[in-house]
Amino acid sequence: MSDAQQRIDELVKGSEVLLFMKGSASFPMCGFSGRAIQILKACGVEPKNIKTVNVLDDAEIRQGIKEYSNWPTIPQLYVKGEFIGGSDIMMEMYESGELQQVLNG
Repeated sequence: MSDAQQRIDELVKGSEVLLFMKGSASFPMCGFSGRAIQILKACGVEPKNIKTVNVLDDAEIRQGIKEYSNWPTIPQLYVKGEFIGGSDIMMEMYESGELQQVLNG
């Protein structure tokens, strides 16, 4: 496992709600990342309880997270160490009520 993969693995396993995104929760730097934060807020997750990783700050993490999850796009949401998906999947799960169950389960 590469250094980046190891760092990603530690972040994923050490965080309740983790979002790999472009920018931060208070200043998203792409529309999809902003939408992901809004969906989490709509689910009742306090912004202070969302651990975010700005992939724009670290090229190794930016590429490594795509390999780690085998998912080609960012943002990526992890809850309790489990990969949930990107903003489109988050929206679908939110609309069905499934995301709230995952977050509050």
